[in-house]
Amino acid sequence: MNDENDIQAPHPPRKGIKRGIYIVPSAFTIGNILCGFYAVINSLKGYQVLDTPHAIVLLDNAARAIGFAVLLDGLDGRIARMTKATSDFGVELDSIADVLTFGIAPAVLAYTWGYGTTPGLERLGWGVSFFFLICGALRLARFNVMARAPRFAASGVSPKLDKRYFVGLPIPAAAGLLAAVIHFSPRPLTAYPAEKFLLYSYLVLIAVAILAILMVSTVRYTSFKSIGPSSNKPFVTLPLLSLLVAGIWFYSQEVLLVIASVYVLHGPTLKLWHLLARLRHPAREEEAGARAALDRKVH
Repeated sequence: MNDENDIQAPHPPRKGIKRGIYIVPSAFTIGNILCGFYAVINSLKGYQVLDTPHAIVLLDNAARAIGFAVLLDGLDGRIARMTKATSDFGVELDSIADVLTFGIAPAVLAYTWGYGTTPGLERLGWGVSFFFLICGALRLARFNVMARAPRFAASGVSPKLDKRYFVGLPIPAAAGLLAAVIHFSPRPLTAYPAEKFLLYSYLVLIAVAILAILMVSTVRYTSFKSIGPSSNKPFVTLPLLSLLVAGIWFYSQEVLLVIASVYVLHGPTLKLWHLLARLRHPAREEEAGARAALDRKVH
């Protein structure tokens, strides 16, 4: 039989469990990097065989990889918060992963699938893809600075906005829209007739540039951080989530394109709506702004 002291003695702390918890979100981030690397490789292989049917498969695989990376990127942050395993190391690793997977990979994919072989647009296409990449990197750097800085020294106003919103289009959403478009139509633009090829190339160039500008803008985007296991409306969230999963499973091309487009467009739409409301009711908007400023001073 065990001695009484042995029964009542507390167990020593199991430090390995804590280390294991920290490894889990980092493993999702590494999976994110793997998807980005896979997307780049398939984009380059597809670029080499653009005139063959195999290019459609390669480019679609690259787009799918970016889509899976968006899912992994959302999971690693949520898992880290749920297990209280957030760390500076994880934040830095996640930022590096996002630059690769949602910056370099979609920029290369858009170039190889779209405007990279358009006569007269090679240099412009190269520049627009790089513009997308650098705007994504700047957006990530701004997000990290705002998340860590407690206050603006001069104004005393916290740069941290409501956690329900992001400032600027998140880089995974921008990459997700490009991936959704290519997944919807993985056929390279070079396969279209000459006049359509040129028109589509310009449209893709403009779209990539707009996405880049939205990332460094101050337009607010919903973060959906209030939706999760702790949501107080599970009977609404769970049926909608199951419907979404079923739609993606059976109609991934259409559903993913609609979801990505709606999310990217809802930020500018709400911004325009608020601007119009301010023009219609300037006194009400000034009163709301004064009330918000007072609340910031109080808190």
